[in-house]
Amino acid sequence: MEIEGWSQTLTAGPLLAIAAGAIALLLLLIIKLKLHAFPSLILISLITAIATGIPVLQVVPVLLDGFGGTLASVALLVGLGSMLGILIQTSGGAHVLAMKLIDVFGEKRAPIALGVASMLFGFPIFFDAGLVVMLPIMFSVARWVGGSMLLYGLPVAGAFSVMHVFVPPHPGPVSAAAFFNANVGVLLLVALIIAIPTWYVAVYLFSKVAGKRYNVPVPAILGQEEPQDDPQNPPAFGTVLMVLLLPMILIFMNTGLNTLATSTLLDGSVRDQTWFQALRMLGETPVALLITTLVAMYVLGTKRGLHKIHMQHTMESALPAVCSVILITGAGGMFGGVLRTSGIGAALTDVLGDIGVPLILAGFLISGILRVAQGSATVALTTTAGLIAPGVEAAGYNSVQLAALVVAVAAGSVILSHFNDSGFWLISRFFNLDEKTTLKTWTVLETLIGICGFALAAAVFGVASLM
Repeated sequence: MEIEGWSQTLTAGPLLAIAAGAIALLLLLIIKLKLHAFPSLILISLITAIATGIPVLQVVPVLLDGFGGTLASVALLVGLGSMLGILIQTSGGAHVLAMKLIDVFGEKRAPIALGVASMLFGFPIFFDAGLVVMLPIMFSVARWVGGSMLLYGLPVAGAFSVMHVFVPPHPGPVSAAAFFNANVGVLLLVALIIAIPTWYVAVYLFSKVAGKRYNVPVPAILGQEEPQDDPQNPPAFGTVLMVLLLPMILIFMNTGLNTLATSTLLDGSVRDQTWFQALRMLGETPVALLITTLVAMYVLGTKRGLHKIHMQHTMESALPAVCSVILITGAGGMFGGVLRTSGIGAALTDVLGDIGVPLILAGFLISGILRVAQGSATVALTTTAGLIAPGVEAAGYNSVQLAALVVAVAAGSVILSHFNDSGFWLISRFFNLDEKTTLKTWTVLETLIGICGFALAAAVFGVASLM
């Protein structure tokens, strides 16, 4: 949020000190004093806004802007996703899918199977929505096979994170490609070459270590425990798979039509047609999830003979469980909004730019600093791309180098997930982890993704420079 007539007068030093102090105080409140994360984040956001000199009359509007902006993107996805998830769970669909995965891949390879499935679903689906939809399947596999829930949860969440950060058609890499004039097709190939080994090394192997160190039980999903007995009259495997694939198909349709709309392959008059715009709308993530939820109500409920009142109560029971997740996520967005508005991220970027480092490393570091400062990986990636775009254009890189540069900047945008990142709170609350354990697992995993992704991107960049 920009404040008309106001500009930051503090230099980078004081702003850095305020940011560090705010994060330290937040850690103290949540971990040591055991104050709930929701009021803690609001209090720290308020103190930080005042300390950085944001005009007093603009403090509350800045807080509300950060809170509302995050809820706009998260609340619909989490709310609809939770309803869809509980329908899949209570119908026995999660159990059916879990058993199919175990039959095909075996119990020992169940975490890999879950991760691969999540990477496939993660092509078009955003991190938040994909995670919520996969929760009941993941928890069902974890209950059946046994062991720490982290053995199964981290490969799933990490897969969605890797795809969201590195691979088109997600908005971060697509926007960065536009800034660098990179070929999206080449970027897709390079991103996949980097994303797959990054997931295996930084996510799957780390999940095995974390699973041995932290014995986390499988929590209740969306407020309800999964029945331990075989479900009565469960849906067919193909039916459940269709429900999971439907949002992916709709979102892929939106992606393809959006690509056509911005290309020269489509006549301009077609882009303005109502039917074309309507098809694009159907593929928007909230609409796609709404359609899928309505379809799931029929094929997983009404078609199986469930009473409408029973279905209504089942779906209603999913919402109280995610209310805390939505509110805390919004408060995390509030904190990130204050850090953005105060100019902390911009000040850190200016300091780094004065040091003089190689462009690919500078992109990684600037993106990482912006990520830590304001929380959003997409914002960090697109902002960094805009900052270094003139240097990239002047360097005259080839198409593979440009793609590797996009991935390197994306790698920086994922490191050190903490209290101002909505993903941090989604993992903490859905996995039933305290903040300290979330820092030791999710924050470390995200940082490993960034480091491994950057190392591979730098290697590709170096090889491409010889071409």
